[in-house]
Amino acid sequence: MRSLLSFLFKKPSPVLTEKDEMKKFLIAGLGNIGPDYDNTRHNIGFQVLDNLAQKKELDFTQNKLGATTSFKVKGRSILLLKPSTFMNRSGKAVHYWMEKEKIPKEHLLIITDDINLPFGTLRLKTKGSDGGHNGLADVQQTLQTSQYNRLRFGLGSDFPKGRQVEYVLGNWNEEEEKALPERLNRCAELIESFVLQGVNVTMNTFNNT
Repeated sequence: MRSLLSFLFKKPSPVLTEKDEMKKFLIAGLGNIGPDYDNTRHNIGFQVLDNLAQKKELDFTQNKLGATTSFKVKGRSILLLKPSTFMNRSGKAVHYWMEKEKIPKEHLLIITDDINLPFGTLRLKTKGSDGGHNGLADVQQTLQTSQYNRLRFGLGSDFPKGRQVEYVLGNWNEEEEKALPERLNRCAELIESFVLQGVNVTMNTFNNT
């Protein structure tokens, strides 16, 4: 009976096997779940992680509050997270996995879209406002700080006045589709630099490129 109760109520084991908190990183790509949102501009966070996982020959597993996978590079352990909470509750998933895996805030990187940047522009920052982005707003509210690393992927703003929602939830156009593979690979390089060289070096190397 005791063993059955222990099985039913035991805490889930960590996804990462690394014990040293300073060698663990959480990379969270924001997006919305479901086929209606696949390949939409607002889901660039998911696309960045899907591309990285494909390059590393990894598969995502549906887990609590999101799909996860992990890998190691030069002694660092990286957890990739695609929240299943929908965009405006992203903070819940991010906070859960930070706590569960004991990942320091300095080793968190949020990947999201930004209509204030030209298409494909990458902008890594260590702090700032949510810029009107619902996902970042929830992360900020949940973590109770605006000081966390975030990578903004530019969507551009080529939409008529009042059509912002339709634009960000729309599919990439043909020209963007052709440019995306190189941009996604650039994001993969940025993530590895963030893990191995730190945020300051990575900002100097990748911002606005």
